[in-house]
Amino acid sequence: MIELTPTQIRGLKLAKDGDLFPQAGKKWTHLNAEVTYSKTDRFKERPQKIKFLTTTTMNELTELGLIERNNVEDDADQDPRKITMAGKMWLLQNK
Repeated sequence: MIELTPTQIRGLKLAKDGDLFPQAGKKWTHLNAEVTYSKTDRFKERPQKIKFLTTTTMNELTELGLIERNNVEDDADQDPRKITMAGKMWLLQNK
């Protein structure tokens, strides 16, 4: 049984929502991520922050085999990452 920190769990859940791409500042997030506004916000002014994952956490999850590279031929630093079946199974068992 693999034990993950809360930060790693959030990163794994973010990867489950879609492929993660490298961004500026050693962060990883979805391809066209942008600040959005909550549909249920009565003031319509409070932005929902962009969720991201740091490179350190990404490397930890990759070493555990929960996240993998999409294109092995491309440069490893710029290659998008996706969740593996092992990562999906871990999330199902540890909700």
